[in-house]
Amino acid sequence: MIEVHGLTKRYGSVEAVRDVSFSVGTEQVLGFLGPNGAGKTTIMKILTGYHFPSTGTALVDGISVEDDPVEVKKRIGYLPETVPLYGDLSPREYLDFIARARLIPAEERKGAVEASVRSCGLGQVAGRKIETLSKGYKQRVGLAQAIIHDPPILILDEPTTGLDPNQIIEIRSLIRDLGRRKTVILSTHILQEVEAVCSRVLILNEGRIAAQGSPEEIAGTMKGGDTWALSLKGADVTGVRERIVRLTRQGEELSALSVTAEDAGTVGVSFFLGSRSPGGASRQDGDDGERIFDWAVAEGLKILRMNRKRLSLEDIFVKLTSESPADAEAAAGGDRAPGKDGTYE
Repeated sequence: MIEVHGLTKRYGSVEAVRDVSFSVGTEQVLGFLGPNGAGKTTIMKILTGYHFPSTGTALVDGISVEDDPVEVKKRIGYLPETVPLYGDLSPREYLDFIARARLIPAEERKGAVEASVRSCGLGQVAGRKIETLSKGYKQRVGLAQAIIHDPPILILDEPTTGLDPNQIIEIRSLIRDLGRRKTVILSTHILQEVEAVCSRVLILNEGRIAAQGSPEEIAGTMKGGDTWALSLKGADVTGVRERIVRLTRQGEELSALSVTAEDAGTVGVSFFLGSRSPGGASRQDGDDGERIFDWAVAEGLKILRMNRKRLSLEDIFVKLTSESPADAEAAAGGDRAPGKDGTYE
């Protein structure tokens, strides 16, 4: 539904977005995650036809945002960070105005308004003035205007900003439901938001893509990803160190963070495992544990304890956004160019 290739946006001498490429398919919720100023809103404004890129291309349903921005807008529902509402109108009156602006035929207008009211849970307040509504209901009205013309694509910029916990849960539930039927791009700097509603994540840092994929895939591609803590019996500290060094020299990605002597003649080892097998193929979730177990058996070691600590999305975000873009790219797996679909191979 959306394809972006080599997107760059400059404001004078400032590059807000730098060579960004990605794609989003149908029935997917893609989360833009990044600190303030990372370029999330700029990309959204380009995708909605409000800004044009300096270089690169952005296609929405196969249509260039530069060549036909009006046609692009017909296919997109957009919820900006600040919802443009008219406080002296009721939600139903406001949505009727939006339906007219969207050129929805007169015979279909009432049905479109009522459908968006139902979808966003506005029935109880549909006749009240918008200025009297809570922040949560105002966000619902904003979502209702974004879906009133039943677009295949929704672009939502910080949809839960300023809401209380109960309102956040309600809006997230709405977004998850919409994501089952539409393509959704969600911009946020709230980690819990991404984990709650997004199937894929695109982490931005200083206008560049630091990483993209599911949280699990991103964690897997980061060097020093999952950490394993083991208690081993059958060798002393020096012997275990030598065996680990030998494995490393053979091209394995098994490396030791620390090796210490423990009680009762055991040795404690802390490993980190890289993202890929020596042949370059992606590993499955259970592969790392099996490799460690097989390595211990081959070395004549008994595993008394083995614990795994996964990188959390918070760990990933802090690591990727606290480094320079070049360092973040290296941490996420080295110097790799995105494929035609915008993903890294």
